Amino acid sequence: MPLTAEILLEDMNEAERRRAQVVESVLPQVREAAREVDANAQFHMPHVQLFSESGLLGLIIPEVYGGLGGGLRDLAAACFALGSACPSTALAFFFHCSAASRGLLAVEALEEGLFTEAEAPQVAHFAEQVLHSMGRDGKWFANFASESVKSEKAAVTISTTARKVDGGYLLNGVKSFGTGTGIADVYLVTASLEGVETAEGLCTFFVDPNGQGVKPRAPWDAIGMRGTSSGGIVLEDCFVSDANALAIPGAFTRCMQMSRGSFVGNQMAAVCGYAGAGYSAYRHAITNLTEKKFADTGKPIGTAPYQQELIGKMLVDLETSLMWLRRQLQLETSEPPLKPKNEVVKQWRLCKGVVAECGFNIAVNALKASGTSGTMGDPARYLRELTMGVVQAFPAERGRLMAAQMEIEGAEQSLFGVGSK
Repeated sequence: MPLTAEILLEDMNEAERRRAQVVESVLPQVREAAREVDANAQFHMPHVQLFSESGLLGLIIPEVYGGLGGGLRDLAAACFALGSACPSTALAFFFHCSAASRGLLAVEALEEGLFTEAEAPQVAHFAEQVLHSMGRDGKWFANFASESVKSEKAAVTISTTARKVDGGYLLNGVKSFGTGTGIADVYLVTASLEGVETAEGLCTFFVDPNGQGVKPRAPWDAIGMRGTSSGGIVLEDCFVSDANALAIPGAFTRCMQMSRGSFVGNQMAAVCGYAGAGYSAYRHAITNLTEKKFADTGKPIGTAPYQQELIGKMLVDLETSLMWLRRQLQLETSEPPLKPKNEVVKQWRLCKGVVAECGFNIAVNALKASGTSGTMGDPARYLRELTMGVVQAFPAERGRLMAAQMEIEGAEQSLFGVGSK
């Protein structure tokens, strides 16, 4: 029987299909809670145990660390399948998995010799903490990097500071967005070493969600992705021990060099969740248009020219999003690489916007096809969820602008910058 993930990933090998079957096994419970998640703007807490016990929290963690041994293809397929059931849960799961990069890229950087003999033990210790916690221990992670501070020359500006004290560091700052706030077992926090004014000062810290100096920023009550618990945190003299810090100057940027794509190398999986939601919005509309009949003729409502025009538009947008994602996935996973990293990044800048806008368009047309009754049911929910895709991370307009700048000027916008207090 075909798996939901195979709608996106048509050429799975046996190992990928086994991992996708694990994802498929949780979909009924995720789907059952989706309406409640949206209505209450709350993450469904039983999902934490469900995902942990199934092993999915270690989906992309190597087996040697207790994970399932998947990669970006698995993560993309999983986010698509979960997005078809509950987009909020899919996005929360993606951001958990994004924390794995702090371990995976560090291991790759060590293998490439990017750290000195003196630095290597600390880097290896931190990486193993991340990977064992997600794989062997089944811990849910929240990854706090984003802040509301903006700068023209960097995609993400970090103003949260880390000041060295005896035995560790004191963290101070506000993380305006952080999916998993209040639900994760572990917070990974990116901060800048006090006194270092460049991205070389960026460091990563394990933060206890219940520790002193940590509090939630604000309830998350957004238009869409309402059940992701993305309210963010406030850090006020939050102490982190040396053992829970990767605070070697330049370590963060050296690790990021190892990614195949933009940011930490797995960003494209997030938008796969939006594609999954778009697919479900389309299938829901088709079911309604097939089952509902005209009272006078008995024909399905979907046979009318107006509805068929909408169906045609939805089909184009659905297939467009799938083709763009498959191409991006090919560019980021093929061995040997098909294109240099700057070309992969440029393609991603375009891909994210296309997929997000296609999903949103599907939701709009599905609502139109459903009529007034759709405003009170799932079509409205899909529209809310997919609205977030047109702004989350970066809008399509910004992505096209960055791709054009890369094409003409030959340079990508700096990924990280440090903000002044």
